Amino acid sequence: MRTIFINRNIFKLALVLFFAAGSLVARGEVVVIVSAKSTITSLTEEQTARIFLGKNDKFPNGQSAIPIDQPEGESVRDEFYSKVTHKNASQLASYWSKLIFTGEGRLSKIAEDDKEVVKEIANNPNAIGYIDKSALKKNVRVVLTP
Repeated sequence: MRTIFINRNIFKLALVLFFAAGSLVARGEVVVIVSAKSTITSLTEEQTARIFLGKNDKFPNGQSAIPIDQPEGESVRDEFYSKVTHKNASQLASYWSKLIFTGEGRLSKIAEDDKEVVKEIANNPNAIGYIDKSALKKNVRVVLTP
């Protein structure tokens, strides 16, 4: 009887470790990207946050900046906003609600996924977005790894 009890506990522990390891592997590293044709080579977290929070519509060199966002609820979006703007999903929703209500802001274009973000950005040297590092292609450049 005691052997069965110990084996069940070991089995439960193994399951917990398996799923915990799986969630760590599933979460990648977010990177901020621009087109490989862009003259922008790097940005700070503050510069990037200002663009994605609608506080600045230009890159530091004066070139127009067009942010490409990802859908709400996506893990890459949550990770990006947490690391770069230090806002969680509910804080971000509140922030944008206030800006839109007062007429002081407009939402970014939203792409379906990493693949669409890369496609949009590769074709527009003024666009900026974020993706999981595993989705990088040669036609885009990493300008920030938060």
